[in-house]
Amino acid sequence: MSDSADDDTPMLGMDLPATAPPASSGPYRVLARKYRPQTFAELIGQDAMVKTLGNAIARDRLAHAFLMTGVRGVGKTSTARLIAKALNCIGPDGQGGPTIDPCGICEPCRAITEGRHIDVIEMDAASNTGVDDVREIIEAVRYAAVSARYKIYIIDEVHMLSRNAFNALLKTLEEPPPHVKFLFATTEVNKVPVTVLSRCQRFDLRRITPDMLFAHFSAILQKEGVEAEAPAIWLIASAAEGSVRDGLSILDQAIAHADLEAGAGGGTISADQVRTMLGLSDRTAITQLMAAILEGDSGGAIDLARAQYALGIEPVAMVRGLMDLTHAVTLAKVARHEDPALAESDRERIGDWAMKLGFAPLNRLWQLLLKGHDEVLRANNPLEHLEMLLLRVIYAASLPDPGELAKLLEAGGGATIPPAAPASAGGRETMAAEPASGTPETAPVEFPASALTIAQIHHLLETTGNHQLARQVYDDLKLLQLEPGLLVYAPVSALDAGFARSLGEALLAATGSRWQVRAGEGEGRPSLGQMRQVKLADNDARIRELPVVKAALAAFPDARLVEGDNNQHRSQS
Repeated sequence: MSDSADDDTPMLGMDLPATAPPASSGPYRVLARKYRPQTFAELIGQDAMVKTLGNAIARDRLAHAFLMTGVRGVGKTSTARLIAKALNCIGPDGQGGPTIDPCGICEPCRAITEGRHIDVIEMDAASNTGVDDVREIIEAVRYAAVSARYKIYIIDEVHMLSRNAFNALLKTLEEPPPHVKFLFATTEVNKVPVTVLSRCQRFDLRRITPDMLFAHFSAILQKEGVEAEAPAIWLIASAAEGSVRDGLSILDQAIAHADLEAGAGGGTISADQVRTMLGLSDRTAITQLMAAILEGDSGGAIDLARAQYALGIEPVAMVRGLMDLTHAVTLAKVARHEDPALAESDRERIGDWAMKLGFAPLNRLWQLLLKGHDEVLRANNPLEHLEMLLLRVIYAASLPDPGELAKLLEAGGGATIPPAAPASAGGRETMAAEPASGTPETAPVEFPASALTIAQIHHLLETTGNHQLARQVYDDLKLLQLEPGLLVYAPVSALDAGFARSLGEALLAATGSRWQVRAGEGEGRPSLGQMRQVKLADNDARIRELPVVKAALAAFPDARLVEGDNNQHRSQS
């Protein structure tokens, strides 16, 4: 095989670019290393810490030990190196002192940047966890720095040190020689003993906001000469989760992905490419899936989910997408939703849903998705679990609130309950005359004496203030005969001899007509209270047969239907 440079014919099976890449001046460095902050001004999002350090240096009030904590990629190790440079910088003329703005030109600054300074020792506690490693530090701190102002020990992931190692370090850490500074970094500060924390000046480095990450990544892309759509940069900033290093790693991958697509996309990083690269579900498809859920289109929802799965989108990513959309709609209801990565059409649809949906359905939808997310994540067959989750959400999303369910039970189920079988002649048709809520009206209603039913008699007694009689009629009176001016009831022990006289007088006062009220013979029809219990039991059974209720009870096995009893006072003696 020829190595001749004059042979421009591409080898078989190799797709070479039309133009040769520009010559590189050195080995490629990933963006996270290439753009590591070299000054405190380049350290984004940590202004409070920089101000504190600047004031401490200016006033010569430097602590002997610093602890930097925070999530991954926010600049803990970079900050430690910057502090080392700030303390050892001698300025371009070699006469400078500690400064918050190290020059980056003098030999100590350049040596620390390149990681070759003999007096700045970096140690990874994850691989140096024992007492022997710490003993080496204890022995070395007795000797002065070779060429720097301070001998500095940077211990990364310090929480990985063993308990014995921490104990061995305590005395030296509390009273180190004046020429020694300790700089600790950790992502899990809760694992650092309190005895160590109390000996350090602690700085909690903040997560970097998406706005800051967007500006930072945009500037880096400009320096790299790469174009990118704004929504693509927002997606990368969101995926970084506050970590600059994570975001730069994703950005590195996105640039490589765009270069591979240069023939079609001109090398521009697009939002669709980033979404595909990260394995995120298509936002438009998730919006369509949410629309199918809210419209109750179970078949359409399952078809959309299967189509996304066929494209390589994981079921758990679809659930996360639905949760993000539910969160966005909920925030839009309180005017707190601003997502620059959203297209205008998606923003309008979210606003429309926010106007139509209440907080209770949105909260119920969120809880169902949250529970389903864990199920899909742990499932052996995630697609099947996703489909069952979608069906559960569709049939439970329209479930009435507990208060509405109570009203359905109280009012006989409303229009959503299937029609019941015709009432038997044993008293159900009489029950129809009872007020639907079972609660007495506050204003009296005039009834003709010739057309009174037992329910209307009960109502009259309530509205005229005869509550004791009304309770007895409701709970205990079993009707044998009811005609204009005549009421015959079955004898029961709860209705004494004075009941008939009191009821007759009350009816005379309420209707202006004389009534004959007496006890007869026989069992009589069920009382109003008994008929009500039968009706409620019937309504309860029919409500349990509703698809939405069945789905809710399947989703929440411990749930139960509870009647909102407004007539409790009637059954109390």
